[in-house]
Amino acid sequence: MASTSIKTVGVIGTGIIGASWTALFLAKGLRVIVTDPAPGAESKLHEYLKKNYLAIPNKIATPEKYLKNLTFVKDIDPYLGELDLIQENGPERLDFKRRLFAHLDAHTPEHVLIASSSSGLPSSEFVTDCERKASRILIGHPFNPPHLIPLVEVVPHPKTGDAYVTAACEFYRSLGKDPVVVKKETPGFIANRLQAAVCAEAYSLIFRGIISAEDLDKTMTSGLGLRWAFSGPVMTNSLGGGGDFGHFMDHLGPALKSWLDDMQKHQFDMGSMTEKETLKGKVDEWVSHVDIEKTEKDRDTFLTGLISARSEI
Repeated sequence: MASTSIKTVGVIGTGIIGASWTALFLAKGLRVIVTDPAPGAESKLHEYLKKNYLAIPNKIATPEKYLKNLTFVKDIDPYLGELDLIQENGPERLDFKRRLFAHLDAHTPEHVLIASSSSGLPSSEFVTDCERKASRILIGHPFNPPHLIPLVEVVPHPKTGDAYVTAACEFYRSLGKDPVVVKKETPGFIANRLQAAVCAEAYSLIFRGIISAEDLDKTMTSGLGLRWAFSGPVMTNSLGGGGDFGHFMDHLGPALKSWLDDMQKHQFDMGSMTEKETLKGKVDEWVSHVDIEKTEKDRDTFLTGLISARSEI
């Protein structure tokens, strides 16, 4: 299947991720059929779509056509035959996903690509009851919010067909996304594992009173984050070695090892209620005085400008 053949998308679940995917699909001129059993889901989705339309980069749909291409249904089953792709955004519960994907596999045409936005559960764990064509099922994990952040992690399970991996990448790329293929399933995939590693050390530094929560974030946004928005850690290190990654490792390798040894010695204990409560108190000292709604809006404005600037390089 080719990405050009994907005209109608089914979205299951309209939480933060599902709503953001829906906004992007609609803005790119696709027909979108959406379902979510939660009370008030339809009205909340419409509110989200209207609020975020202007922020979506490189829109194709006009404001009028944007919402006209949306169909919200209580039961998506009668519409499964009309879909070209399904983007699932349900709870991160294995029992739920096993039932849902077995149902979708049994009742959708075989050409339909079925992607899950799962942020950590590999699809091999929830396609176990799919008896028809599990080869068209994979992970299409976005980074929040999907209508702005380009990254999508495409994670096939061992029996996913190569043609479906290619089709998924082509489809996401046609939306202006930047897909990466995770060659082997691993818990949390890639971006969340990297994020977890950074956050674990950040929590430790704040918990131990080495730095405030506010200054910790400033360290990232005024330093590491600025560089990493252009080049990731591998290229950044290569540039630090004058274009020679090996030189960087030889030069800073011993220091890196000593830092890592100290980090392991002072790991933040995610299972300790005492440590978590202490950390929460330190973070709340700052966050409780912040206008979260304004911060979120400013973040989206900044991301739009940053993504636009990157595309011009």
